[in-house]
Amino acid sequence: MVDIGLYPTEVAREMTTRIRNACDADIQSLVDLYNRYILETSITFDLSPYTVEQRRESWFEHYGETGRYRLIVAECDSESSSVENSQVVGYASSSKFATKAAYDTSVETSIYVAAEFVNAGIGNQLYSALFKVLEMEDVHRAYAGVTLPNEASMAIHRKFGFKQVGVFQEVGRKFNRYWDVAWLEKSL
Repeated sequence: MVDIGLYPTEVAREMTTRIRNACDADIQSLVDLYNRYILETSITFDLSPYTVEQRRESWFEHYGETGRYRLIVAECDSESSSVENSQVVGYASSSKFATKAAYDTSVETSIYVAAEFVNAGIGNQLYSALFKVLEMEDVHRAYAGVTLPNEASMAIHRKFGFKQVGVFQEVGRKFNRYWDVAWLEKSL
């Protein structure tokens, strides 16, 4: 496992987190975390849960320990938590924004945190680490799509310098209704 520079930090009383590059051993935890968002929220427009094999091939293998496309995780140790020690409790990623080559210096960022760890500072640590490593890469712009309403996601993106550039009206259908998506951008 490669640590990417944010060393163990107290994020809450009796809880320590470490931010690092994702590794193959994390895939089950990442799939479980994301599948919960698929089944319970409109935050992602995926409709069906993934298997580990599907997620590995269609998503996980896209990332590296260097380069524009990164996947970093938050790993927490806590004696008082319902999550086992050294459990992956969140991730942030930078992915290909679009397939045409002229878009290569633009990335789309995402951040997901386990429900039990929302408001524990994990999201801030993940985005801090992600943007720190992206500063060293040939990335010009970062983009994020946020399903509305989602004030928590809008707030963290604003905190990290994203500006809203538009809203796609009723662009996705999930849970028998249409959802708007705000698009935000950040210069790097």
